[in-house]
Amino acid sequence: MGCCLLAFVGSFFPRLALALMWIFTSYVDRAFSSFIWPLLGLIFLPFTTIFFCLAWNPVTHGVHGAAWAWVVVGFLLDVMSYGSGARGQQQRSTTA
Repeated sequence: MGCCLLAFVGSFFPRLALALMWIFTSYVDRAFSSFIWPLLGLIFLPFTTIFFCLAWNPVTHGVHGAAWAWVVVGFLLDVMSYGSGARGQQQRSTTA
């Protein structure tokens, strides 16, 4: 139930989902040794940061193999969200 709720919130509000994951789970703390990288991820690349935290393997202390594909998917989601925002801004400015 909790994972489904996090996935639903994350699909619409990735920054909120990352903040909740940071507060209520240890995923962010085990993936990053400093608070600056997840903070920058929270501001600029929330989907990438979420996927990186979920793909982090605590046994090998890293992201390996096919798990990188999920991090790339997160990055593409971030790029698409910025692109769709810029496209919407461009359309609003041309119609006004």
